[in-house]
Amino acid sequence: MMVTATGNGSVPATTIGLVHLRAGQVVSSTYQVLRHSAGLRAAGESEARIAAAATWRDGPYFTGTERAAPALTDAVFRPGADRVPHDPYAEVAKHHDDKAMATLMLPLASAGFWMNIALINKPAACRPDTSALERGCPAGNPRVPSIVNWRERDSRIPAI
Repeated sequence: MMVTATGNGSVPATTIGLVHLRAGQVVSSTYQVLRHSAGLRAAGESEARIAAAATWRDGPYFTGTERAAPALTDAVFRPGADRVPHDPYAEVAKHHDDKAMATLMLPLASAGFWMNIALINKPAACRPDTSALERGCPAGNPRVPSIVNWRERDSRIPAI
């Protein structure tokens, strides 16, 4: 149902894919980064834009509208955050109507759910016993290190 709702056309699918990719980067989930990079690649995104998602603030690859989404994603997923500051939300609201704002909230909520599942289960980014593409891994890279638990890097974040 959420996938259908995010496909309503109010937010480009590539922006939603970039939100998922950026969320994986913020929480240091190699599995999620590779999974969503593969999805963006399959959708025709350039390698430059996929790589630049990690440094979206200074790369020339994103429009103002596209930059607002990772800014909000960073605010939602930054370690130790109690609430999302007003500025990232206001920036997104400048570029999107109410329908698009609601649509953009869905991949953020979905990413939060799946990122926590990944942090709990710690899936290997790629397994040698499955095809690379089945696991969301780039072809020719059958094994990538497992996820890094961001809670271990920041003692201010309580364990669940």
